[in-house]
Amino acid sequence: MTKVTKRPGKKPARNALAEIQMQVMWNRLISVVEEQAQTLIRTAFGAATREAGDLSAGVFLTDGRMVAQAVTGTPGHVNSMAESVGHFLKEYPARGMRPGDTFVTNDPWKGTGHLNDFTMVTPVFQPVGKHQRLVALFASTLHVVDIGGLGFGPEGTQGYHEGLYVPILKLVDAGAFSETTLKIIRANVREPVQVEGDLYALVACNEVGGRRLAAMMNEYQLKDIEALGEFIIRRSHAAMLAAVREWPQGAWSTSMTIDGYGAPITLAAKLTISRGGIDIDFSGTSPVAAKGINVPKSYTDAYTSFGVRCIIGANIPNNAGSLSVVRVTAPAGCILNAPFPLAVAARATVGQMLPDVVFGCLRQARPGKVPAEGTSCLWNIRLAGGQGGQNTQGSATKGRRFTVVGFNTGGTGARPAQDGLSVTSFPSGVRNVSLEIMETISPLVFWRKEYRPDSGGAGRARGGLGQIIEIENGDGAPMVLAATFDRIEHPARGADGGKAGSGGRVHLRSGKELIGMGNQPVPAGDRLIVETPGGGGIGEPRERARDAVRRDVALGLVSEEQARDYYGFNP
Repeated sequence: MTKVTKRPGKKPARNALAEIQMQVMWNRLISVVEEQAQTLIRTAFGAATREAGDLSAGVFLTDGRMVAQAVTGTPGHVNSMAESVGHFLKEYPARGMRPGDTFVTNDPWKGTGHLNDFTMVTPVFQPVGKHQRLVALFASTLHVVDIGGLGFGPEGTQGYHEGLYVPILKLVDAGAFSETTLKIIRANVREPVQVEGDLYALVACNEVGGRRLAAMMNEYQLKDIEALGEFIIRRSHAAMLAAVREWPQGAWSTSMTIDGYGAPITLAAKLTISRGGIDIDFSGTSPVAAKGINVPKSYTDAYTSFGVRCIIGANIPNNAGSLSVVRVTAPAGCILNAPFPLAVAARATVGQMLPDVVFGCLRQARPGKVPAEGTSCLWNIRLAGGQGGQNTQGSATKGRRFTVVGFNTGGTGARPAQDGLSVTSFPSGVRNVSLEIMETISPLVFWRKEYRPDSGGAGRARGGLGQIIEIENGDGAPMVLAATFDRIEHPARGADGGKAGSGGRVHLRSGKELIGMGNQPVPAGDRLIVETPGGGGIGEPRERARDAVRRDVALGLVSEEQARDYYGFNP
């Protein structure tokens, strides 16, 4: 009897073709959400979105699971927005949504962490016969310049002090804007034109995303994106699990102390790696604070998972599948799980430290693979003026009214084989706002913006440098600084023998030292000087390549004195 050898059937070929098609559609989906984000940037009124990219955009399945996010955006917005769509669906179930609807909130616990962030969700429908079928949800978030109350900053002791609270509600009903809602918002903010313009920009970007998705579905003859979404989420989950399983299993603990507001804060974590994923427990972390530096749990989840993803599974798509592999717990009532209605306006100052805490655990699991600590929290300069006051001679002044925020930062921690990045926003990823823009939209005059020499921690790999910024109100009027700075008393630590970066400093040209937190006056005719922190170094400084030290000295990044004292180098 002749043995029959089976020829390969067509099923594997069909499967391979199907996977290629899925990959093509995945790439197309990324372009859809990226155009959504770019629309938001092009149409936004506020400099935070238009210039700094402080936003997020993404597409979700109809059950609220995130499928794809735009490359443009911040982890704090994207990863917390991933949870917020589920809250929208509880308030407004999918079955009741109609074409042309858009929903909005700035609820810190159901949005992205504080009242200045507005999140919008828009359902997308496709015709099925005579009916419209819900096929996806688009969500986007941005930070508005003002939301009323005491003004942005950590001074509030309750959420009620921090501005206008907008619960999840329908802003656009079948294409018609709620003028009542817009009137309420306009009446409660200091910059009504900017804020309302930003709300329209959110609506526009979701609409563009919906149109591009519809075009994609028509091109590929898709009735819905359920199969595509399930494929992406399932593959992302499996890939993230595989990446986790390449690391040693076990548990590692660490803690980090930061300045806080009036008293230091301890951020403690235990990270456990198992075959089922990664669990991070923040037991032992300091309790909630009296001022507005508390962090809602969704924001804690966002930056904790981002810290893991920087090291493990960095190339895997960020969606419901990959995010589910990282599980975060924080005791209720600790500063990383603050309940309503505590003040949370400056939650980023604490929350953006969490990747460094995660790195402290992962460095123990795999030494030599993780960066040192960096500045981490943004050193955004928030200034307001035009509210009256006195000049240096005691006469009344009336400078132009303004409220602005300039996005700035210090240096990142040194990387295992490379220096840290100078004046680079990590982990937030936002861009610095150019001086020309700041001077155009306000009476501010920037006299200096330059690298801060010797601020990067010495090491075999040097920490990134901070910067020095000197500002004056060009109207000769007083102004108010809403400070939300950390890493002044507790700078970024070095690793493996590397030195700590320099702590930050805030002072006036007249000589007065300012504190890192709270609203503080800058008198008329005086100048504000902000010196941002540097990142920690990695490795013994005297092991640094001589050419690298020589170059640092030649460029003015390291002084001759520090080159001798830390690096043992005589230029």
